[in-house]
Amino acid sequence: MSTIENDLADLVEEFDLLGDWEERYRYVIELGRELAPLTDGERNDANKVRGCASQVWLVTEPQADGAVVFRGDSDAHIVRGLIAVLLRLFSGRRPDEILAFDVKSAFDRLGLAGHLSAQRSNGLASMAARIRRDAEALTTA
Repeated sequence: MSTIENDLADLVEEFDLLGDWEERYRYVIELGRELAPLTDGERNDANKVRGCASQVWLVTEPQADGAVVFRGDSDAHIVRGLIAVLLRLFSGRRPDEILAFDVKSAFDRLGLAGHLSAQRSNGLASMAARIRRDAEALTTA
């Protein structure tokens, strides 16, 4: 079974193959296009992520086997792509695995921290914090 660390290593390798940040942005946007859209009903206040300049929704679905599936959407192309990166790392994982992972170092390894605007970086951090909070809530449930 794949680990978060393995999936991060794959993403880092994919980003490295692309070279410049113009190509990497296009790739991130392409990842976002592959996300399944949320329903209008799922685009509600309870699923909305606070701290993002764009509209962002994250749906958290605990599974019978203890894993958590995340689905998300945004009204901004690059943000949809950032959601796709987060989902690739965290969706389908167990809450303890999510909580044990250092997401900030993952962003650094991907080079995201230095190539996103302050607003986008804050939004990405807000999305990651929401995933962590939801994972934490499931460990105490």
